[in-house]
Amino acid sequence: MSANALPAETRESPWARFCAQFAQSRLALFGLALLLATIAIALAAPWIAPQNPYDLGKLDLLDACLPPGSAAGSGELTYWLGTDGQGRDMLSAIIYGLRVSLYVGAVSGAIALALGALLGVAAAYLGGRFDQVLMRIVDVQLGFPAILVALILLAVLGRGVDKIVIALVAVQWAYYARTARSAALVERGKEYIEAARGLGLSRLRIVLRHLLPNAAPPLIVVGTVQVAHAIALEATLSFLGLGLPTTEPSLGLLIANGYEYLLSGKYWISVYPGVALLATILSINLVGDQLRDVLNPRLAK
Repeated sequence: MSANALPAETRESPWARFCAQFAQSRLALFGLALLLATIAIALAAPWIAPQNPYDLGKLDLLDACLPPGSAAGSGELTYWLGTDGQGRDMLSAIIYGLRVSLYVGAVSGAIALALGALLGVAAAYLGGRFDQVLMRIVDVQLGFPAILVALILLAVLGRGVDKIVIALVAVQWAYYARTARSAALVERGKEYIEAARGLGLSRLRIVLRHLLPNAAPPLIVVGTVQVAHAIALEATLSFLGLGLPTTEPSLGLLIANGYEYLLSGKYWISVYPGVALLATILSINLVGDQLRDVLNPRLAK
């Protein structure tokens, strides 16, 4: 039988099928477009931001708390989203804040995914005491609220991007470990694993080359959810004053900076960063929901 005589579903590549199934949801496409636009804006911040909001030489306290659409005292710049209490352009501050928030969420999510997936798959394959000890540690950690664990760690480590990445990895890896272990337990008894053992492959190679790739689909879904959760958690910690320092502001810190001005009617200092944070988390969640439905159709509504 020629290739052209095969059904279209058979000739179609897995990537093409995945894209076609993902594109069935308009909300998911909207979320993906919004997420890509957010990432592009964050990466291009030095070139598209009207002002470097953290260059003290370019700030003027006379421009503090100007409403949206106001012109700078020098007349060289229009503050389309207003300014904050230090005279910083809110549009520029949000663009730069996006960079920090996305960086923290992506880096902490990637490290936690790698660590948790490796430990979870190893626990499923090795079993025995290693599996029991690891799962008890996971159970204990998941029994505490994530924000409480992060607060304790930051109280010890201090403030900074590297410190909050460590704290977020510490509160996220357990989710990946449990998911990876569950997926690997399903794969462990299948024929290809038995064949790999029969060929004399090492345990490390079986875990890395066979079990881990086949446990990836649920981890991808969990990863999107956890990245959004990490961004929201970092914003909460920064709002509480235990996250990032003022020299490395995120969206959460921008919201915190405008909180004291809300009662005086200067809503834009907190509201616009909050809208940017909401849009970022919403876009990631929309993409994650559709990935879940495509990779595991049984969970689709």
